[in-house]
Amino acid sequence: MIDLRLLREDPDRVRASQRARGEDVALVDALLSADERRRSSGVRFDELRAEQKQLGKLIPKASADEKAELLKQASQLAADVKAADAERDAADTETQELLLQLGNLVHPDVPVGGEEDFVTLEKHGEIRDFTAEGFEPKDHLELGALLGAIDVERGAKVSGSRFYFLTGVGALLELALVNAAIAQATAAGFTPMLTPALVRPQSMAGTGFLGQAAQDVYHLANDDLYLVGTSEVPLAAYHMDEIIDADKLPLRYAGFSPCFRREAGSHGKDTRGIFRVHQFDKVEMFSYVDSADSQAEHQRLLEWEKQWLTSLELPFRVIDVASADLGSSAARKFDCEAWIPTQGKYRELTSTSDCTEFQSRRLSIRVRDGKQVKPLATLNGTLCAVPRTIVAILENHQQADGSVRVPEVLRPFLGGREVLEPVAK
Repeated sequence: MIDLRLLREDPDRVRASQRARGEDVALVDALLSADERRRSSGVRFDELRAEQKQLGKLIPKASADEKAELLKQASQLAADVKAADAERDAADTETQELLLQLGNLVHPDVPVGGEEDFVTLEKHGEIRDFTAEGFEPKDHLELGALLGAIDVERGAKVSGSRFYFLTGVGALLELALVNAAIAQATAAGFTPMLTPALVRPQSMAGTGFLGQAAQDVYHLANDDLYLVGTSEVPLAAYHMDEIIDADKLPLRYAGFSPCFRREAGSHGKDTRGIFRVHQFDKVEMFSYVDSADSQAEHQRLLEWEKQWLTSLELPFRVIDVASADLGSSAARKFDCEAWIPTQGKYRELTSTSDCTEFQSRRLSIRVRDGKQVKPLATLNGTLCAVPRTIVAILENHQQADGSVRVPEVLRPFLGGREVLEPVAK
């Protein structure tokens, strides 16, 4: 959530942020009104309580005639205090509910617009000319079948659409990717973490995933637990309700977890193959830093993502995501999109978001710097979303005979294998 003081001091900035997100601007005025009622009712309650205490001191000293009148006043004051307390609580509840609906403040450099209004910042690597090489590229599903690596038919039989099996070298390739990604993150100073896949509502809400993203979340109603769509959620909630000493920052974690997404808004999109699925594994970077360092940490996370994709020898571009496509928690987000030859376009493989103090305020995570205790900043960055990375590797490193060249960074994790060979039929 945002700082209420900032809302009071600069409501136009918050209105502009809501407008850029394509969200309800009227929410800002409703929140200002609720906050004013909360503060004024709080003042009224304090005044009545002070009056009540003062009256309580007079009653024992009063004469018999005066006492009856004072007791009458005390009875009315007690009712007024109770009413003021209820009014204050109701206004506070309304303020908090409205505040939780408000997205993070959009960074001023973010391009304004929807999904297609991003700005391309960089391009890396060379896109292969398969025509010049003399063959038509196969898509990842054809290659997966040739390699005995992907089985979506049995995935659908067992679990339904958008599920799959990774088999043989497909399973080995996932394990190689995960181990290589964790190795890079560990070398960069991240603490490896295996995180829970089920979290409580306060963890999901605290990270901002029960707002506009709620339609994509799986909820286990009998247990009131949520399946995570990213290990960002348990990593953010890891220090919930804690005060961290400033000399411990930055804290950096690399979480590995299964991820579950309904993909509710993607009907008809990417229905072929394993690019958009309901369950997948992912390595996620997560940072806790001083708020003053969040933009610099955002650039560091982006550099680690670029290092990873470069090591996989993939052509990719970096985009500055537009305001209406940010998600409620992010003030700014950069995506790295790899070239997918059979689609003829770049597709998102990694993403990194600067969530500033938005999540830490919701999760009550603070930093102690000397005598000052204040919110800190949280950031997240995908290092390896496994299925999409497999798609990019198979399609970009395929050879004319259906084999796939293994990037050097993965070879130590695949027993030295340099090529994935088609299996005999």
